[in-house]
Amino acid sequence: MHRKKILFVAEAVTLAHVGRPLTLAQGLDEARHEVHFACTDGYDFCFQGMRFQRWRINSIPSQQFLQALAQGKPVYDEATLQAYVEDDLRLFDAVRPDLVIGDFRLSLSVSARLRGIPYITVSNAYWSPHVRQHYTVPSLPLTRMLPIWLADPLFRLIRPLAFASHAIPLNRVRRHHGLSSLGSDLRRIYTDADQTLYADIPQLFPPQAMPAHHGYLGAVVWAPPMALPQWWQQLVEGKESDRPLLYVTLGSSGQSQLLPRVLQALSSLPVTVMAATAGTIALASVPPNAHVAPFLPGDAAARHASLVICNGGSPTSQQALTAGVPVIGIAGNLDQYLNMHGIVAAGAGLLLRADRYRDDALRQAVTRLLDDRQAQQAARQLAAAFHACPAAPRLLERIQMLTG
Repeated sequence: MHRKKILFVAEAVTLAHVGRPLTLAQGLDEARHEVHFACTDGYDFCFQGMRFQRWRINSIPSQQFLQALAQGKPVYDEATLQAYVEDDLRLFDAVRPDLVIGDFRLSLSVSARLRGIPYITVSNAYWSPHVRQHYTVPSLPLTRMLPIWLADPLFRLIRPLAFASHAIPLNRVRRHHGLSSLGSDLRRIYTDADQTLYADIPQLFPPQAMPAHHGYLGAVVWAPPMALPQWWQQLVEGKESDRPLLYVTLGSSGQSQLLPRVLQALSSLPVTVMAATAGTIALASVPPNAHVAPFLPGDAAARHASLVICNGGSPTSQQALTAGVPVIGIAGNLDQYLNMHGIVAAGAGLLLRADRYRDDALRQAVTRLLDDRQAQQAARQLAAAFHACPAAPRLLERIQMLTG
């Protein structure tokens, strides 16, 4: 049987955009698919034991990406996206895939069409033009100058103009290559493909007149292969204490500098903490009730925890919710706010602002959720919904639609 050649392309500006397609790639049957994976350098630790062929492409540095988000500026300019298109085309000519699957590689909207290669994009439902969203002002220079009660309505007023400015670079690249504009809605820029799959469930982000070539993939939960810290076994087996166990990680997307304050705030509560720094910060000291490592298997940590505290992004919050555990999201960028709005609306978590972080607010949120049976039940209900929506068969269905 002829194996279909499937090329995954990750825009590795955060670890999540590598881990998600990597999980999907691992789920394909080697007897039916020849898998290739392309991303920039620096992620070798993610590929331990992987047998598919890897290819190198360029991506902007993570710090550049995070700074653009923090300042509310377009992440990519026209020259960068044009260079991406040329890089993609060289990759296609070397691999000659039957299908390309991208995760936040916006240039594939152009390059895949230029080569006539079927293209699937993996995104989040809160970026869909077919999902209603409530927009809250994220952490921006605006919120450093104005109170939130004033910055929030101002942000909602200028948000369409901001989205339009973010859409300009890709639309210019498209026109350069003879493709039509996608318009001024950034959500179309993020979700343009032959098939658009959302790594979410409709219970969190209900669809509105969603077209047939858009669909829900379900949770794509990933943790990098790693050696466990020495304290792991004793901690997760509960030998150390009968106090609630909290899993804390603020990820690599901007809030990591808050970790020392978060750990100190939790030190006065009757809880035990396991925390991951994501390799982004060195801690001068660690409170007695906390255990820290650069990385932890977040899926396993969530399963053993009573509560997860994170930056509100979908990777860690999905690890928590698939384990039936409530989430506290200390959100910074817009992506994290959009994700947490769905979780809060479902009753399975609480949202705190990173730019207005207060120790007492975190302690109050922790105490509330540890005693909130309704939130715990909501998290368990979402876990059941996630488990009823496995990603692998849904991806395979769309692959077959496009490749025969």
